[in-house]
Amino acid sequence: MKNNIFSIIKYLFYFSLIILLIIYLFPGSLIGYILYGNIGRQPDFILNPMGTSINHLIFFFYLSTLGFIFRNNQTKFINSFSFLFLISIILELLHYFIPNRAFELIDLYANSLGVLLAFFMLKFFKKT
Repeated sequence: MKNNIFSIIKYLFYFSLIILLIIYLFPGSLIGYILYGNIGRQPDFILNPMGTSINHLIFFFYLSTLGFIFRNNQTKFINSFSFLFLISIILELLHYFIPNRAFELIDLYANSLGVLLAFFMLKFFKKT
């Protein structure tokens, strides 16, 4: 049963990583295009002072949590803190070069914070 759960987490992690890459590297807002028919409109799923950056924080927290849980059974770089933290920075920096995308410092902070929160949360729960 435990192996089945880790197998599901592994596939969910890799599927989510692929979705993240597609969304981040699409020239414009893919979700905005799907929801509103407009690649220039970013969806604001949760109204808050951070704007759409909260979406970044939530997704990177989710992805990192999956990666760190999966990492308990694996020691691959792709599941490591270093990989997830670097990808959170690199993907946002790529928005300088992708058409119809814009680099935003608050998104970079939100990405990194999502990874850090997941890391420290799982470290805390592992100790208790």
